[in-house]
Amino acid sequence: MQSMDSYAPQTLGRWVGWSMLATLIIGISSAFLVAEGIDINLSADVEATAQNMLEAEQRLRGKAYIAALTFALDALVSIGLFMLLRKSGQLLAAWSLLLSVTAAILSLLGAIFAMNAAEIAGDPAYQNITNEAQRLMLSGLQATSSYTSFHLGLILSSFAMAGYFFLFLRSSLIPRIIAGWGLFASLFVGVTIVARDFVAMLGHETITGAFMISNIIAIIATGVYLSVWGVRGSSGTPTV
Repeated sequence: MQSMDSYAPQTLGRWVGWSMLATLIIGISSAFLVAEGIDINLSADVEATAQNMLEAEQRLRGKAYIAALTFALDALVSIGLFMLLRKSGQLLAAWSLLLSVTAAILSLLGAIFAMNAAEIAGDPAYQNITNEAQRLMLSGLQATSSYTSFHLGLILSSFAMAGYFFLFLRSSLIPRIIAGWGLFASLFVGVTIVARDFVAMLGHETITGAFMISNIIAIIATGVYLSVWGVRGSSGTPTV
């Protein structure tokens, strides 16, 4: 059986980079082509989202399968980053792996909630045993559950990526400017999402847009660098 140490860091880095970019592309494509109107994370209107979900069985199923694919890619990225960075800080790398896998599992719950909503929308049994208001309430519960699982997962994944970017900064396996920006963006996302639950003004769309753009830049920069050049050096030891 092939051990972790036998994997070429360059090859592993490219796998991680391509997976990061694929996750981003799939997520953005899904938001515009599949999830528009049926994803509460893209809209603050719970009632309208729940109503739309009752009329979008096939898109909900598509959203669920896309979420399952994203889970697989996220798991690949998390394990790959751990393998690349564990020599630069085993405890922090393990902590980041635990957080990122937990976040991926929470995102997978979103697939379950989408599939539940598809069943409510399409199964005749729900039309026979519930009235329209009850079906709307059940759909709304799935939307709300998706919202909470997504945001908790985003918080955990942001702090996990902060740990990984700190190790990248420490090890110089990628350019320090990319690692430094990634550390800033990850902390910006995680801290802001937690803080805005207590400070309403932090929920303003300008701030939300700022941390989303910061995070997207960090993912693209890291993903492109890793997919094209892999990592610097031949191991997890620092190179300057």
